[in-house]
Amino acid sequence: MAQKVIVETVDDLDGSVITDGSGGTVAFSFQGKSYEIDLSAENREKLSAALDPYISKARPTGQRRRGSEPQPRGGGNRLQEIREWARSNGYTVSDRGRISKEIQEAFEQSR
Repeated sequence: MAQKVIVETVDDLDGSVITDGSGGTVAFSFQGKSYEIDLSAENREKLSAALDPYISKARPTGQRRRGSEPQPRGGGNRLQEIREWARSNGYTVSDRGRISKEIQEAFEQSR
């Protein structure tokens, strides 16, 4: 018997399904804490518009942290790849939301 597993990335704000090429994971830091959120293209634009007045007046720190930039469109495909790899290698991972740093590092080391 064949199985086909379909993993959907869902917007964390409104619950809509993020289709290929529209939206993805956005990583950001605020007050020393790093965050990730899955957003549709529309909600990514809203976040960007809300932050623009602050970013335009802010100073760059000169440091780039891993994961500090938004993933390019289709970033959900990478998350799907990590989730599939994690499951096939004995890790427990949810269908949506954050993927632990431990799993992401193990995935990168396996490449």
